[in-house]
This record gives sequence, C-alpha cells and structure tokens, in this order.
Amino acid sequence: MTDRTSPAVRLTELLAHAARGPKREGLFALWLLVRAAEDGTLDPPLPPKLRTRQLEALRSRLATLTLPAPVRRGVTSALALLDEATPGASATALNQLTAPTREALGAEAAEAIAAAARAVRVARQ
Repeated sequence: MTDRTSPAVRLTELLAHAARGPKREGLFALWLLVRAAEDGTLDPPLPPKLRTRQLEALRSRLATLTLPAPVRRGVTSALALLDEATPGASATALNQLTAPTREALGAEAAEAIAAAARAVRVARQ
C-alpha cells in the first residue's frame, strides 16, 4: 500500500480480487465500517438523527452478509463503539478490528484497517 492510497480504496482493491464467499463479504463489511467511521470525523459533524439512521442502515446491511466468525465478532463490537459517538470511538472501533481481520482475511486487509484507524485518529485531533 502506498501512502497516497486511502484505506477505503485499498479495501476496494482487495474486494475486487477476492473470490465470492465469506472472505469477500468480510472485506465489504470492513469497507462499510471504515466509511461509517470516517463519517464520524466530519466537520461539522452529522446531525445525531442522521448518524443514528446511518448506523441503523449499516446494521441492516451487515445482517445480510455471511462473515467469517472473527470478523463477525469484531463487527459487533465495532458497531457498539460507533453508537457511542465519542471522539475516539471510531478510531477504537477500527483498531479493535485489526486482529480479527488479520486472522480471517489476511495481513493486507488488517493493514488497511490499521491505516484507517490511524487516519480517523488523526482527523479527530
């Protein structure tokens, strides 16, 4: 991954090369979560009602995906953190996804998630 490639773009590249199945759906779920976490850093922030609707839609979409077990558990905890809507919650949510992602989807995907966590942390400061 180059410095100029955003984590979301890197995940879409990995998604394009993944075969159908749980791995591809896991990458798609991570891409959705990265986008939601990035939205939490917008200035000005999204109105609370819109943010709540966005997270409800995200939950609905994620419920239809077949995810590898470690990613499914990580996604569940990440969604709980995103609900908190605190300054560091988005970065923490992504950071906690790194290990399950490495276990189920590989090092490249885990590095993209770690980069996304760093980017969100920097954007919040």
